[in-house]
Amino acid sequence: MGLGIVFMGQYQHSIDAKGRLSIPAKFRCALGEEFVITQGLDNCLFVYPMKEWQALEAKLQKLSFTKAKARAFSRLFFSGAEVAEMDKLGRALVAGHLREFAHLDKDVMVIGVGSRIEIWDKAAWSGYKEETTADYAAIAEELNDFDIDL
Repeated sequence: MGLGIVFMGQYQHSIDAKGRLSIPAKFRCALGEEFVITQGLDNCLFVYPMKEWQALEAKLQKLSFTKAKARAFSRLFFSGAEVAEMDKLGRALVAGHLREFAHLDKDVMVIGVGSRIEIWDKAAWSGYKEETTADYAAIAEELNDFDIDL
């Protein structure tokens, strides 16, 4: 993120019967009062502060509409997006279609991933984490291809 704000950490929370999710206190200030929640990858939701969303939106607008995969990605990414607001208690309403997409029922994990937050079904996050942890060293090795040394 341009201002040096980085979301990191993982927090277990619950979605209430009305679809509201308590945003971790450490994320609230950087996220702002209004932010965007959209369909992510790997069956989770992506949450962007408005400034990050606008920067991403500008990049995605440059994709060629003549390419089928670019059209498909843009359609799914933007059609699934919702502007969300944080209430005075630090909760945000997660739209029904987004909860359905990410299979969110009650127990969720809210994780920081640099410039965005991800919302996962708790069991799905556990499975994903277990599966990818075994490949952690190999994944890190491949980051050298992106000129990132750990």
